[in-house]
Amino acid sequence: MPAQPHRWSDGRLDADRRRAIEDFREERLSESLGVYLDNFEHYRDAVENLLEATVDLTELAEQATDVLLDADLRYAARYVAGPPISVDDIQLLSQASLSPSHIRNDPDGAKRVIETILLGLDRERFPWVAENREATEDERRTAVIASAALIASQRVRTSRANESPARQQELVGSTLSSLGLVEESAREIPNVSAAPPPGHFCGESLLGTRKADVVVRVWDGRILAIECKVSNSEVNSIKRLTNDAVVKARTWRREFGEANIVPGAVLAGVFGVRHLKEAQNDLSLFWSHSIHELTAFIETTREGLPHARA
Repeated sequence: MPAQPHRWSDGRLDADRRRAIEDFREERLSESLGVYLDNFEHYRDAVENLLEATVDLTELAEQATDVLLDADLRYAARYVAGPPISVDDIQLLSQASLSPSHIRNDPDGAKRVIETILLGLDRERFPWVAENREATEDERRTAVIASAALIASQRVRTSRANESPARQQELVGSTLSSLGLVEESAREIPNVSAAPPPGHFCGESLLGTRKADVVVRVWDGRILAIECKVSNSEVNSIKRLTNDAVVKARTWRREFGEANIVPGAVLAGVFGVRHLKEAQNDLSLFWSHSIHELTAFIETTREGLPHARA
């Protein structure tokens, strides 16, 4: 029978999740305040420049093209609305593109973009615009600081959301490479024959009908489909683990067959023990802090295969 990953006891799951939470706490507590402050300073200047270029937003529509062609001014302009408007929402609501070529060639579209933003103008931060009067120095200073803080906070949150899974995928990739596995380019994998050969792996790829963060062809020919999941709360872990990774695992088993695939997840952050226990019915669970257990499983798939690469 092919080697199978460990199924962890309740006690081991609880110990691992506590270790992961402690690692998460240490990372957040040691996170440099400089990232926020750098963003704050940068976008404070951007908001000040936006107000200066548009006479405290009263001529924002008239300056639409120039504002939207400047990356910092464009970003700051999105945040004069309360709440800020996403790029996708702006383009949908205004029926105009934010690409530089479209902005240059379609001044009416650029104006529609700004008019869409102004419909959601935050009247608490920019009261003078709605009241059709000049801004006082105190109002202008308060608006700049509040807007810069709002932008900087969002930039930090976005950075965390993007960087944590990326770092985890890098950890998995470097761990596989250190084991002697060979990385190949990402690809579509509609069936087992399209997967990398045994001893090879690839990054984010379409595996069947669902994407996997890392696809490994272990030595006995099975596909190890790895999801990299970072959660910042037990509630968030339901989305990451139960509603995403588990659903993918069930889909891959149905599409590739039980004998051909091993769905797994490498976890970091905050997870509830109940959700871990439930997920383990469908997934093989590994942790960033004990990534050697992933390599240990891969090594067991060499057993009885003397032709496998050293």
